[in-house]
Amino acid sequence: MRLDQCLAEMFPDYSRSKLQTWIKAGRVKVDGVALRGREKLDGGEEIELDAEAEVVLECDAEDIPLDIVYEDDSLLIINKPAGLVVHPAVGNWNGTLVNALLNHDPNLNVLPRAGIVHRIDKETSGLLMIAKTLQAHTSLVEQLQERSINREYLALVKGWMTAGGTVDAPIGRHPVDRKRNAVRRDGKEAVTHYRLEQRFKRHTLIRVKLETGRTHQIRVHMSHINYALVGDQVYGGRFQMPADCSPELAEALRAFKRQALHATKLGLEHPETGEYCEWEKPMPDDMQNLVNLLAANELD
Repeated sequence: MRLDQCLAEMFPDYSRSKLQTWIKAGRVKVDGVALRGREKLDGGEEIELDAEAEVVLECDAEDIPLDIVYEDDSLLIINKPAGLVVHPAVGNWNGTLVNALLNHDPNLNVLPRAGIVHRIDKETSGLLMIAKTLQAHTSLVEQLQERSINREYLALVKGWMTAGGTVDAPIGRHPVDRKRNAVRRDGKEAVTHYRLEQRFKRHTLIRVKLETGRTHQIRVHMSHINYALVGDQVYGGRFQMPADCSPELAEALRAFKRQALHATKLGLEHPETGEYCEWEKPMPDDMQNLVNLLAANELD
């Protein structure tokens, strides 16, 4: 068997890409000799792996408050507020979740993206999982790939839905606007399940469950079926004030400048114990206030 294949079986706590990196860096010795990954082994050799993690992330730590829902030695669950960027990028090198995480735990600098294995948009609020070790990172990435992680969102959409359903439509880059995504035949598989939570005169609160995790998936899919998210500045189309609005509701709808989307539930197999764990956080105040005003408007 090839050396890299042997390592994948012997050290399942580490990803294949990480093992390949260590092989190329000479940190894997077979009977005291560094070999290439494709070298064949006969069996009976002694393999030594220097698995000490090195710094892979150069980013400033910043004292940014974190709403920590759960934490242990291998896992961190946070409730991200709307407006906080997850990863540093052009135009947002500071003030991101990564900067906050490195301040909370400097050891996260040895993990890709400070341990963040999935993301939500800047203006989306809710639950995010962060790995604190390489082993936990490998486990969570594998669970995402196997689609075994339960991710549920609450979304307030424009329009009166009659029933829940599933959107199974591939997503890729928009053909004209490269900052947007769109449903297109040559896109990547994307599946979104949704069910009704509460209906109003011209809006619907839905619970969405992701089967895949494409960028902007919920926003693109809901817009595709003509139920764009309230406040979505990219996929929501032109703002139109619905008829029969109370003055309070009209003011709140005009002032709501982010997509009404909240990652409310997260369930996963704990990377250390194997136990199924689940967390849930209610909508933030701005979104809940809008729902309350919509409900009050039903009585007018």
